Amino acid sequence: MTLRDALVTGAFSQRMHLRLDDMTQVVARIKGKKLRPVCGDRVTASAIPNEPDWLITSISKRDNELTRPDRRGRTDVLAANIGTLVVVAAVEPKPDWYVVDRYLASAENMGASAIVVFNKIDLTTSPADEISALSDYERCDYPVLQCSAESGANLDQLAALLIDQTAIIVGQSGVGKSSIINKLISGAAQKTATISASTGEGKHTTVNSVMLDLPNGGAVIDSPGVRDYAPAIETADEVIRGFREISNAGHDCRFANCNHLREPDCAVKRAVDAGDISPRRYESFKRLMNLSKGLADKRSS
Repeated sequence: MTLRDALVTGAFSQRMHLRLDDMTQVVARIKGKKLRPVCGDRVTASAIPNEPDWLITSISKRDNELTRPDRRGRTDVLAANIGTLVVVAAVEPKPDWYVVDRYLASAENMGASAIVVFNKIDLTTSPADEISALSDYERCDYPVLQCSAESGANLDQLAALLIDQTAIIVGQSGVGKSSIINKLISGAAQKTATISASTGEGKHTTVNSVMLDLPNGGAVIDSPGVRDYAPAIETADEVIRGFREISNAGHDCRFANCNHLREPDCAVKRAVDAGDISPRRYESFKRLMNLSKGLADKRSS
């Protein structure tokens, strides 16, 4: 049995699409029940004698994982070895900046770069609160792009940032993730989502995770859309690490283990009061800290 190195380029339940080390594309099954490869994984595989399928035998150590909590409190891995998270919000549906903050916190903990994209700018002029939120991210040194997947406005700037990167497009349902991907890969036939007239929420159309090559190098992973999806950030340390401006300001706190909530002489709270840290971002931080405390209480009970 000859083992070959391969990259998972598509995840379809128990069957995977692989790109072998010589760039050949094959379909593979998974050996045993313990292996759980995801899109972006580096694996070893071997040809199955007298069958067209290959067999995935092992998964190489991951650089990082994009995860979400499932309904049982466990963690699902959606994709692996991500270089850049592209976090998309839009004029409609109404942006949930807390979800955007959670994605950015996930990128910080993954060691991935992050880009904030505000889509559908062709629909209307952005209200002041949306402009303020985007300014918050610029102050934290995140690239912020205002784009239109409909007209293609400013998507060339996004494409330039993704050259030679393995990226994943994330965000609320209905913000135009698949439409953006269509433009980036020159109109490949990815299904696009529509907004539900009755709820204002998106209807999910992406069923499987697939890796799509970008024309100028690199690739983008199109992952399943999940309503109210936000990545798993489970501990207080992860929450602090996930907000780069809070992590930086925290070095000047009186206590080394300061949680930046109610502790005296907290440099983070001083920075919020002084306007150096966005109060809105700080509210997201506190919500995530409370969530992490709830998860810790569940684990200890």
